[in-house]
Amino acid sequence: MKTIDDLAEKAIKKLKESITDEVFLIIQNDKKLMHEYLRLVEEKGLDTVNRRIGKEVKNAFKLANDDYRNDEPKSTLIQSHQIFK
Repeated sequence: MKTIDDLAEKAIKKLKESITDEVFLIIQNDKKLMHEYLRLVEEKGLDTVNRRIGKEVKNAFKLANDDYRNDEPKSTLIQSHQIFK
C-alpha cells in the first residue's frame, strides 16, 4: 500500500520537472510581469533574461539539474527548460 509520503514525493517530483515552465507561464499571463519581462528582454537580450530567470528558479528552491531538458514547454516565452531533480 502506498503511503502519503510516496504520494507527496511523486507530486513534488512532477513540480520540479515543470517549475521553470510554471514561472514563465506566470510571467506570460500577468500583464505587469510581462511588460517588465519585455523591457528586460529589450535591454539585456532574450537569452540573458531567460537564463537568469532559470537560475533564479534553481536557486530559490535549492534544486539540482537533472540530466534532461523539457523541449516542449507550455510557455511561449521559452523553447526549452532544465528539468530539476
